[in-house]
Amino acid sequence: MSKLPARGLPIRGIGQAATGTGIRSSSAFAAASTLQVIQPSRSASRLSPLFGSSPPKNEIPRQSAVVQGVRLFSSGSYPSHKRVNLPALSPTMEMGTVVSWQKKEGDQLSEGDLLCEIETDKATMGFETPEEGYLARIIIPEGTKDVPIGKLLCVIVENESDIAAFKEFKDDGAAAAPSPAKKPAPPTTPSPPQAAAPSPTPVPTQATPATSASGRVSATPFAKKIAQEKGLDLGSVQGSGPGGRILASDLEGAKKTGTVGPTVVQTGDEYTDVPLTNMRRTIAKRLTESKSTIPHYYLTSEIQIDSLLEIREKLNQMLAKGTADSATKLSINDFIIKASALACLRVPEANSFWMESFIRQNHHVDVSVAVSTPAGLITPIVFNAHAKGLATISREVQELATRARDGKLQPHEFQGGTFTVSNLGMFGRILETLKNIQ
Repeated sequence: MSKLPARGLPIRGIGQAATGTGIRSSSAFAAASTLQVIQPSRSASRLSPLFGSSPPKNEIPRQSAVVQGVRLFSSGSYPSHKRVNLPALSPTMEMGTVVSWQKKEGDQLSEGDLLCEIETDKATMGFETPEEGYLARIIIPEGTKDVPIGKLLCVIVENESDIAAFKEFKDDGAAAAPSPAKKPAPPTTPSPPQAAAPSPTPVPTQATPATSASGRVSATPFAKKIAQEKGLDLGSVQGSGPGGRILASDLEGAKKTGTVGPTVVQTGDEYTDVPLTNMRRTIAKRLTESKSTIPHYYLTSEIQIDSLLEIREKLNQMLAKGTADSATKLSINDFIIKASALACLRVPEANSFWMESFIRQNHHVDVSVAVSTPAGLITPIVFNAHAKGLATISREVQELATRARDGKLQPHEFQGGTFTVSNLGMFGRILETLKNIQ
């Protein structure tokens, strides 16, 4: 049984959000998914195509990168203009990063144009402009991190002649602007002057020979790897680790094929602080929640799959002869996905959500497949895997994995799975299923 992600939202609803059904979520999520626009003295009929007779107070957000609504305002002496706020592009999104602006100030905009790219807690998504006009003012520059939902991103005007009036426009509605990306990075933290003491290597007086009585050299795996790559003689190195074990830092000046190698110049930097992406931050948060709120147990079984391999070979031969499925090649993982989906139907407790006051047993099996990407782990979903054939599952997994690595997945494609499979077969002979940490 997995804990329901997305703060208790109905997972099936999340999967359907992209088709236009929408999700009723928190007030912040609902309010922030509506683009705010400004107009001084236009008639109410101008708003009717968007809201009808009167704008609703709680617009149900849609799972899309296109802003769904527009409101018109007047702002002092400024001409009529439209305020573009940051919407919630995923149910779990609280803040976003403006990765890049695809339009610059003064550019003419058409409905559906790509306005900017926003990195959410799950992926980087294109943000489209809702209607025609001119980009008068960019409020949040590209690279700005931790932009809260509802924050003013930019201003759009209808007439090109009104652009100049917004040259010095500022968002007077929120003085506490999000911290931009040029915020000083942690590497300059002045606190570690004390950390300089443990790392220097002037400990040779206490170092003991790394070679044991049996002639075996005691070294860390990383030190052995470096020595092998650089051709260093570990026998001539005295280790500073416990029991004289050779550490990677002990390899400076080690002999290289009988000669003393050049001394590595210290840069003075003892560590590197890598900035967190929104996805990495979310993965850490979800993993911590999963580990602290869900009971975990681990079971490992070895299975003889000789028969499965024979069937797989025969099916691949059949698919290779066909025309429509000529490019499909079944993997062992495809069989595991299908078998897991059928097992979930027979054991519905494993395909359930804990809803605090009740347990929800899902009648469909949407299998999330863990895919490693340069940005982090993501779990695209094979919906209704129990009802799909192996060839269909194989094609979908390949397509989803490719799009995941290219960063082109839509939120509904990786949020809302009921069961997760993570294939660790490349690390050994045993495949295991893991909890979904997304």
